[in-house]
Formats: sequence, C-alpha cells, structure tokens
Amino acid sequence: MRRHQLGRTRLEVSELGFGASPLGAAYGPFAERDGIDAVRSALDLGITFFDVSTCYTATDAETLLGKALRGVDRSSYVLAADVGRYGDPGFDFSGAGVTRSVQESLRRLGTDHLDLVQCHDIEFGDLDQIVEETLPALRELQSTGLTRYVGIAGYPLPVLAHVAERAQVDTLMSYCQYTLQNRRLARWRDRFAAQGIGVINTAPLAMGALTPQGPPPWHPAPASVLNHCARAAHVCAARGADLARLALQFAVATGGVASTVVGASHPSDVSRNVRWIDEPLDEGLLREIERLLAPVRDVGWDSGRPENRQLVGLP
Repeated sequence: MRRHQLGRTRLEVSELGFGASPLGAAYGPFAERDGIDAVRSALDLGITFFDVSTCYTATDAETLLGKALRGVDRSSYVLAADVGRYGDPGFDFSGAGVTRSVQESLRRLGTDHLDLVQCHDIEFGDLDQIVEETLPALRELQSTGLTRYVGIAGYPLPVLAHVAERAQVDTLMSYCQYTLQNRRLARWRDRFAAQGIGVINTAPLAMGALTPQGPPPWHPAPASVLNHCARAAHVCAARGADLARLALQFAVATGGVASTVVGASHPSDVSRNVRWIDEPLDEGLLREIERLLAPVRDVGWDSGRPENRQLVGLP
C-alpha cells in the first residue's frame, strides 16, 4: 500500500483510506464482529488512515471503531474525526461545542489524541463563525496536544475554498466530487495543493450510486444521475465487470490526492478494495462508461444554507 504525505502536515496516509460510516450502519445492518474484523483486515493490508464522524448513527461508528482499534499500536495509524454535525439536522459549530465533541470522541475512540479533526459539512454552518470561532477553538486543542492537525470537510467546493482562503487549514475533505460521474474536484485540487492543504477524496463510489446494488434510499442525487449510474452498472455486469471496481480504480489512479477514502463493514470488502487498486484499469470499459455518463457529468445537488451558496456565487 503506497503512502503519501498529507499536505504540509507530518502525516503520511495510505492511498486508500478506511471510511467508518458503514460501522454506523449508514448503508444497512451488519454484524459487529464483521465490522471489527474489517478494521483489523485494513491494518493488516497496509491501510493506515481511518476517518470517522460523530454523526454516523449517533456515535455508533466511533464506538465500534474504538473497540476495533483497542490494543493496536497508536503510532501505526492516522485517526481523523469530525466535529460540528451531530445527526440530522443537528449542527453545533460553537467553540464550546466542538471542544466538547473532541473530548467525547477521544473517550469513545479510546485514545488520548486525534491526528486530525475536521469541521464536518461546513456548508450548513455560519461561515463567519467557522472562521472566527470554530477553527480557532480547534487550534487551541491542537496547542494542548488533543489533536495534531485541523481541517474542513463538506460538499460544495466553492464553500470549502472560501473558508480555506480566510483561515489556515491543514486538510480538506471532499466527498462525491471526484468519481466516474463527477470530477469537479479536479478543477480545485491544484489550487488547494498550492496552499499546502492536504486533499482527501471520499465516497469514490458516489455513496453507493456507482455500485451494482445501487444507492441507499436517502441518496440526494437527482434521478437522472442515479438512472445513468444504474445503466452503467448494467453495462459493466453484461461484460462480466463490476462498476464499483472501475469507479474505485479510476478514483485512486487518477485523483491526484493524498488518500481516497472508501467505507467497509466486512473484511472481504476491504481485501477486495485493496486487490482492486492493484489490478490494471480496463481502459476500454472506462471509455464506454464515460460516454454513458457524459449527459450527467459533474451534475450534483444543492447542499447547505442558501446564504452560503449565494456568498460563494452558487445558483
């Protein structure tokens, strides 16, 4: 498993990261033992970057990830946790709120520090508050050693850029913005890198849309996007291929980011993903799927407060 430096930080992260949202049953039920074994399998296969959020099923994902990492050498992995979003639609970006959140996450995860704390889905917060209160509070935690680095995460790239230009951030996590269907992150990646920001791409399977089984019922993408993705899955299956394999290979091979994070709740999922990124990309199939998805290329959805969208010039 190749590793990359995460921006200007001293963190080295595996090119494939482990997303813990499935450990909170975000994509359906699973056996707790399988979730623990998935984490241990990831470690055995060289995955060193683990990302979790308090909003994944009322902190269940944090609790299970902490259980899975119990007894593992703390220096052998990089642990990222999110603050600011606590279920749906609960948000609290106050300095006191994020400070309390970090302390609670540390207890659930069974560790004395986080390598990275990220403000989660900042487009739903007051951007002035995030710049003037939230991030300074996290920097204060950094000075005490409770976290090593501070970042931001969300969906609308112009909102992430707006905050990154007003406040120093170490990392930036973008989801569903560099996939077979949506590649808008590519237009921003070099700009963020020039600021020394470590870029993390998550949800390369478009939160299940780019898989044979399709997305969960709550998926926010327009029907046109989901319909085209379903057709792409059918075309791949007819050729004896797996759309998820193609999507993950494409994102990792061409993304140009420090780490691409994909979720898993079973050890077989982890071993399959690691195997896939070491296999050659089927260029002919890729071109065919690209043509099929062309009518919905870079089509996304609205996310966040209307005033934040207006602030950064989004319709």
